[in-house]
Amino acid sequence: QVQVVESGGGLVQAGGSLRLSCTASGLSFADYAVAWFRQAPGKVREGVSCISRSNGNPWYADSVKGRFAISRDNAKNTLYLQMNSLKPEDTAMYYCAAGTRCDVVTGRAFKYWGQGTQVTVSS
Repeated sequence: QVQVVESGGGLVQAGGSLRLSCTASGLSFADYAVAWFRQAPGKVREGVSCISRSNGNPWYADSVKGRFAISRDNAKNTLYLQMNSLKPEDTAMYYCAAGTRCDVVTGRAFKYWGQGTQVTVSS
């Protein structure tokens, strides 16, 4: 049985930093494209960042470029999202997902999802 679990969310002031982590059991992140999505209340889910299976250049949403960094440690089977210079508009539930490709627009290529970790940025 596959289980994907995010951690590291919390409350932070604007300008602060957080690092999200995502671990999986029952699958190896090295075999998948892995991504972070987020969803704020009343808004549609959006892709934040993604790394392909071939570990090509990561993709970032324009809204987080230069502030967020995605990485993975295959030995630990863990995906990270380093978030710096956080803004109130970054407030959302953040989800980790694993799939066949970086289909960050629809998310349909991602079969495995975590339950999310809440990030709240105060102004």
